Parts: sequence; C-alpha cells; structure tokens
Amino acid sequence: MSAHLDDEHEMIRDSLREFLEAEIEPDLPEADRKPMTKDEAIEYQQMLGDLGIGPGDVEGDGFADPLTYAITSEEISRIWPSLNVTLNMSFPTLFAAYAGEETQEALGDKLDEGACIGCMAVTEPDGGSDTAHPGTTAEKDGDEYVINGEKTWVSNAPIADMALVVAEDLETEQRDFFIVDTVTNDIETRELEKLGWKGSPTGQIFFDDVRVPEDNKLMNAVMNMVAAGDSDIAENEMFQTADPLNAMFSYMRTGMAAMSVGIMQAAYEAALEYAKDREVFGGPIGGHQLVQEKLYDIRAGLETGRLLTYEAARKVAEGDPEARMYSSLAKGWVCEKSVEVADDAIQVYGGNGLSTEYPLERYYRDARTMTIPDGTTEIQQLVVGKELTGVSAYK
Repeated sequence: MSAHLDDEHEMIRDSLREFLEAEIEPDLPEADRKPMTKDEAIEYQQMLGDLGIGPGDVEGDGFADPLTYAITSEEISRIWPSLNVTLNMSFPTLFAAYAGEETQEALGDKLDEGACIGCMAVTEPDGGSDTAHPGTTAEKDGDEYVINGEKTWVSNAPIADMALVVAEDLETEQRDFFIVDTVTNDIETRELEKLGWKGSPTGQIFFDDVRVPEDNKLMNAVMNMVAAGDSDIAENEMFQTADPLNAMFSYMRTGMAAMSVGIMQAAYEAALEYAKDREVFGGPIGGHQLVQEKLYDIRAGLETGRLLTYEAARKVAEGDPEARMYSSLAKGWVCEKSVEVADDAIQVYGGNGLSTEYPLERYYRDARTMTIPDGTTEIQQLVVGKELTGVSAYK
C-alpha cells in the first residue's frame, strides 16, 4: 500500500481496475482508432458515474478529492487514456447547475442523468501557451455577456453540451471564465486530427455574438455553489484564494501527471511480460543485461513519477502554498518521463514494438501527447521557476 493512500483509496483503485479490465479493455485497440461519438461518450460517462467516478456521478462530486481524482486518472489511463481525457474534460459540467436559469433549464435533464458532456476552452490559434491574454472577448450588454472569438485544441469540443470559456471581460479588462451551453446557442465546431488520444474527440470552437446570462460568469456560479453547499470542490482553499484558472490548472495538471503514471504502468507491465516470454539466443531476453537495464529505468521512472504525482495531489487537496508548483513539477517531469518509459518499452519489444498489433506504439503516441496539453513542459518549467524564485520569466 502506498503511504499516500488509505483503505478507501485502495478499494477505489481495485474496484475500478476490475471494472476497466472486464468492461473497457476488451474493446481496445479498436475503440481507439477513431474519436468516440457523443452517444459512446455518454455511455462511458454514465457507466463510470455508477462507480462514483467523474461527471457521470450524479449522487456525489467525482472531482472533489484530488487524490481520488489522481488514482482514477491513473487507472483509467492504464487501460485507455482517451477515455480519461473525455471523462475528465467534462469537469466544467460541475458548475452548470449553478449558472443562469436559462442554462440550468437547458442542461438540467442531462445533468440529472449524468449525460452532460463538457469541455474547457482555453487555447487560441494565435495565443498558444499565452493563456493570460485571450483574444476571445466577453462584452457586457444589459444582463448578458456577448462572447466573440475562437478556441482550438479543445478536448470534447465536437460533442460538448457546454464549454467553460476563458475570455477577456471588456468591462473589467481582466481574464475571466464564462459558461456557454450549446443547447441554447448555435456554436460551430471543427474536429481536429492528432497523434495520440485517438479515441477522444478534439476540435476548434467558434463564438460569433454568443449571448450568455451574467450569472454564467464562473465566479457567480461558484458563489451559488458555495451558498448551496452542494460541492466540496468549491471549499478547496485554492478556489478561495488563488486565481480560478491557476486553481483549475493545479487540478488538471495533477490529473495529467496521473495519466502519465497510468501509461507508464501499462508500458512497464507489457515490457516485463514480454522480456520474460520472448526467447532468443537460447533463453528469455529478460536474462540479458541490457534488457534488465531497460526494465530498471522503466520501473524507476514509474515509481518516482507516481510518488511525485501523489504528493502533488496531496498538496492540492490541502490547498498547500506549494500546490501550484508541485502540480506543474509533476505535470512537466512525469509526462516527459512517460515518453522515455514508453520508448524504452518499445526497445524491449524490438521490431514488434513498432507493430500496431502490439500496444506499445499506442502507449508511445499517448505518452508523447501528454507533454503538450494543459501547458507544455516548457511552460511548467517556467511556472516552477516563478514559484521558486518569485520572478516571472514571462508576462
């Protein structure tokens, strides 16, 4: 048992692993060859919601405990990272029930059924890693905001019922968040192809004079959530004292690190089994010194990454002053390490590692994808540098 986990966490891990191996793994790799449809995403979300996991959990708050969030992200990603992306990028649906009345009515039935798909729209074509100065704008008009702009590389964009949109509030001249539903608004999207996470739909979103009630500003929804006392996530100190985007990124980046741990776990298991079964030169390749060195590096990266990720999750859960730094440290280091681990595992497989008949090429593509979303490795290095020195290397 990990020093970071109690009996309840271990129980969650075990039951989830059993479910995933029985219900999800048999569908792979075929399920990962193209983006899942909205109906498929809803079915997966509701199945996991029945286990008390993610936005499909209509009885609880699947994202409230960062360590549970990390464990579930790790386990789902051990089997299928694309599923974890689609599931966890629906987290903005937590706030939809506390938005304006029009949005609540539009999404109410979906939320009650655990069938609401969400997305977080941050990145812009001309902005890239610069999320502090969005080109997307929100202009106050009476009791509404009018949103204009474009977002790209948005997970779930083609199938989402609602988006949490980062935009420049022209009245306050500050970056803010706005809940936009696609039921009452005509939102145009375009699907994007990508290297990894093949099973998770990704796309661009275009906002052309999209109107939302003023209660759809995120902080208004969060205050309604706190007043209702319905969600533990709003009680986390980071949401009370930090920039909302930084608080959410701390959750998300910890989850991304956990995803990479899951990929490393899968690569490790595959490489170890292959090393013991594959025989050349009169014996298993696992008996060769250079292969054992690869296995050493793989296991060391896995265990180190897991411990760093769990520590980041603990600090986020406690609202620790170092939580932002640790989440970026984990996201940057662990995601990069997962690429090295997947690469070493491919090398253990030799030529078979390049074959689509084996899972290693998928592990590698998914691991390589981990280093960019939710802030590239380079951005994580700058965040950590700022937290350590108090001096920002970027504006």
